[in-house]
Amino acid sequence: MMDPQTYSIVLFKSLSHALLAEKILKEADIPHKLIPVPRHISADCGVCLRFASDMLDPIEHALMGRVEINRITPL
Repeated sequence: MMDPQTYSIVLFKSLSHALLAEKILKEADIPHKLIPVPRHISADCGVCLRFASDMLDPIEHALMGRVEINRITPL
């Protein structure tokens, strides 16, 4: 039996940073999904990027120095 997919999220300081990150990841063809920030992570309104946890290195590499990240955390 296969292990269920685990996910992580990237949190940003603003919506504009999240949208920029989404654009960068689309251009790099890295799978991700823009989702509302889960309430158990933050009560703030906003969006974050969800991705398969095994894609952490490509995500960090694509976004490093190009967009300000608040934090990356397991979902």
